Formats: sequence, C-alpha cells, structure tokens
Amino acid sequence: MRMDLKEKSERERFLKSFYYAWQGIKMTLIHERNFQIHAFVCLIVTGAGLYFHLSAGEWIIILFLMGGMLSLELMNTAVERVVDLVTADYHPLAKAAKDAAAGAVLIYAILAVMIGLLIFFPKIL
Repeated sequence: MRMDLKEKSERERFLKSFYYAWQGIKMTLIHERNFQIHAFVCLIVTGAGLYFHLSAGEWIIILFLMGGMLSLELMNTAVERVVDLVTADYHPLAKAAKDAAAGAVLIYAILAVMIGLLIFFPKIL
C-alpha cells in the first residue's frame, strides 16, 4: 500500500510539472511583448510553410527553429525575472546577465531568419 502512495505521488508531481510548464508559457505569452512577436512570427511562418508545401526535411528545420526561438525567449525571460528578483538596483553583473541572455536570443533570431530565407526565398521566386 505504501508503494502505491509513493508511485501516485511521483506520478502527480510528474503531471503537475507539465501544468507548471504550461503556466510559464502562458504567463510569458500574456506579459512579454517579444515572446508575443516571436509567437506571431511562428504563426506566419507556419502559414507560409503550408502555402509553399514545405518538404518534411524543411518542416523539421522550421520546427526546430521555431521551438528553439520560443524556448530561448522563455529562458531569456527567466533570466530577467531572476535578476529582477535578486536586485532592483543597477548592478553591472545584473546588466551583463540580462544583456547576455538577450544576445543569445538575438543570435538565434538572426540564424533563424537566415535559414528561413534559404528555405523560403527560392519558393517565393
């Protein structure tokens, strides 16, 4: 009987972890303008992919780019929130952490645009 309670508790914690993850995505979508922009661009790219009949390989690349972009924006938001939680005052290390996280998003966004152009530009022509 004790093992059943332990297994149930572990299963409940596991399922709750998905709930908390969705809550994080939902709150970020509601409150973060950049995440909203990235999500909107993902919808546009998905529509363009359907319109231009992307191959399976192209879809895999596009899905990885979109998932990576949204995931990186979530991590950037997490870094910003933690830094804001730790200090409300200006601190060079806090600035460096926020800037580095934003820089990671920027690099990935540039990469995603470049790859997107390589995939879509020939189809547009």
